[in-house]
Amino acid sequence: MSQRNLLSSSTAALLFLLPWFGGLTVGEVSNNFHECLDFFYKRTPPRGLEKAEYQPICQRYKNKYHFASLYRRQHRAPLFSAYKLSPADGRRPKNIWMYEPQLTFSGASPEMRRFNKIVDQNVIESQAVLQDYRNSNFSKGHLCPSLHQGTMEDRKSTFTLTNIVPQQIGSNSGPWSTLENEVLERYKNFCIGEMYVITGAMPYESETRWINNRVSVPEYMWSAYCCPKFKANLPTGMKQLFPTYAAVGRNDPSSGQEIVPVNNTVKPSIR
Repeated sequence: MSQRNLLSSSTAALLFLLPWFGGLTVGEVSNNFHECLDFFYKRTPPRGLEKAEYQPICQRYKNKYHFASLYRRQHRAPLFSAYKLSPADGRRPKNIWMYEPQLTFSGASPEMRRFNKIVDQNVIESQAVLQDYRNSNFSKGHLCPSLHQGTMEDRKSTFTLTNIVPQQIGSNSGPWSTLENEVLERYKNFCIGEMYVITGAMPYESETRWINNRVSVPEYMWSAYCCPKFKANLPTGMKQLFPTYAAVGRNDPSSGQEIVPVNNTVKPSIR
């Protein structure tokens, strides 16, 4: 099975699971997504998650909101990020990583802030830091990818650890990268107007896995988009991909097969 088919075969399973994710929740950064509802289709966030540990964040950089994330405080990782896709203008920015000050102090600046060489202990206690990912054998997996953001400031805003989950290196640079590029091409070639995207992480159901005993590792990753207006004469192979599409990617090669079946006959690099 090809990488593309592996992801596409998971669409039905994800559409069944999506109602479980989301919701307006209580936290220090904001009570809800009121300031950044434009990143959701019909200004309506997903519903279902209503715990105090799930923190809505309107991701703000250079005095502008760029996307929205639902952050799980105890896991020091986001559950999802929502955004409107825009083709990247220019080269990928340097990896200058940032954090969310308001997760540390409720009265702090709403602007994401660059990590200093010496990180304040209060920041370390409140959220993930760069040290968590060092020597972890996981990459920093963007939920809102830089590739799907237009201006340089938009792209830089995605480099906050509140938009990052521990992702298998082979997935991040392999099938997940392929999926992100395919979604971008569909938007540029067939979508008319806005494309709304939500990408998230699915924690282990039975037992939480960690890196550095601090940051939750997802068992699966998922992504879904909605393109309300699209070209009328879609090619045959594109018709089932509009107006909505969803995919699940396996982040744990040894996880169960209840969501993404494994084809053991293909090459290990693809499997």
